[in-house]
Amino acid sequence: MPSDDFAVHAGRRDDPPARDALLRAATWDGLLDDTPEPGTLPATGPRLRPELAEEVALAMAGSLNLRRTVLQLLTTVRPELADWAVVLLTDLRTGAIRVFGGDDVGASARVSRRTLAGTALERILHTGQSELLHVDIDTPAGDGLATLVPTDRLRQQASALHPVDILGLPLTARGTTLGALIVVRGQGRGYAEQEVVVAEQIAQRAALALDSARLYEERSRIATALQRSLVPPPLPTLPGVDLAARYRAAAEHLDVGGDFYDVYAAGDDLLVTLGDVAGKGVEAAVLTGRARQSLRTAAYFEHRPGPLLSALNAVVYEDRSDRFVTVICARVAVTPDWLDVELAVAGHTAPFVLRGDGTVSQVEADGTVAGVLPAVEYDTSTVRLRPGDSLLMFTDGVEEARGDDGFYGLDRIAALLSRYAGAGSEVICGALEQDVVEHLNGRSHDDIALLAITCPPLAEPVVAPEVTGDDASAAGERGAR
Repeated sequence: MPSDDFAVHAGRRDDPPARDALLRAATWDGLLDDTPEPGTLPATGPRLRPELAEEVALAMAGSLNLRRTVLQLLTTVRPELADWAVVLLTDLRTGAIRVFGGDDVGASARVSRRTLAGTALERILHTGQSELLHVDIDTPAGDGLATLVPTDRLRQQASALHPVDILGLPLTARGTTLGALIVVRGQGRGYAEQEVVVAEQIAQRAALALDSARLYEERSRIATALQRSLVPPPLPTLPGVDLAARYRAAAEHLDVGGDFYDVYAAGDDLLVTLGDVAGKGVEAAVLTGRARQSLRTAAYFEHRPGPLLSALNAVVYEDRSDRFVTVICARVAVTPDWLDVELAVAGHTAPFVLRGDGTVSQVEADGTVAGVLPAVEYDTSTVRLRPGDSLLMFTDGVEEARGDDGFYGLDRIAALLSRYAGAGSEVICGALEQDVVEHLNGRSHDDIALLAITCPPLAEPVVAPEVTGDDASAAGERGAR
């Protein structure tokens, strides 16, 4: 409850910048007899400079970090506009309120919206209109500060100043009130009429900067969530299969692009997909996510590569965009002695097979890109990988990587593979990625993805050492004991 001897005059500005008369006067023990006339609020000391609004705007324009922008506002308004200030910001998604500033401009705390019920702060956030709390100089500040100062800790800080005026300013941008700037002047420093006009201009400029920072952080949050959902997942570790992959987005600062790969179980087998969405950047990344999820969903009902690509084709075609997808889809059956790989291709470069003896060949497989025609059926090819054999899938960012002597090309891929017979998937992927990067020599590139499947060499049988002569006698004696 407010203290009985704390008297306030509360004024609302309904038509800025022209200042209305004080709409109401109140005191905790009854109506005041000395309600001030409009424009008679005490104000001493140097007047607020009109150019301060521009200075605040320039100071806040240098950052798109929301917290840093708030800190810049709180720092810039002192001491000319206020001896003490706080900023309240509302999370427009959740409705949560956070308060910044006070004695320590870097402090922040959460505030329950319920604590604002019936206060001037609630009215400011609801109406987007300024409110002025005038404190009688001869009356000690007390609980009445609660109408504009939201927490006990902050009220104690503001009360220590023996405030003359407390001004609540809405932070409104693009028609939405994001929060409020609360400024407090100590004893002997009130707000003259023209100063309130300047303060409102400052709040308007500040709101635009805060809104820009908020929008930037919101978009960054969305982009980060998109990145996390699209970054290729870790490959599973499975007995009898050696898997490895590499991924480089064209816009490497984004970590996502139009290339993708995925590996997941399909009954007792594995499904492996690797693809490339036409284009690059965020738009391609969105379709990448749809393609991956479409294939994963279809795999619950169908494990054959051909029908899976037909399902993907239908999804991309119905999207009615000008983009298309090239994909390899392979089902890997694991046996004790080899891997059987059944694969289908939708407009994608067919994979290479590296045999254990260094022989390199390209799988004979082709098919229409996904998303161009309404209904497409895909043929399948089968490759058997024996111990030491590898199959390499890659996107066109590998073969079309442009260096000093032209494109990287399929011949260079085959030549490199032949040098790594029996080396395993991790070594093959690492060597090819490094060679492509060196070939690029710092040039920009398309998205790059590659994935290798290797049938591990059979474990050498363990042969017990032959025991003869004295060793056999000694062993017998030890056994007898």
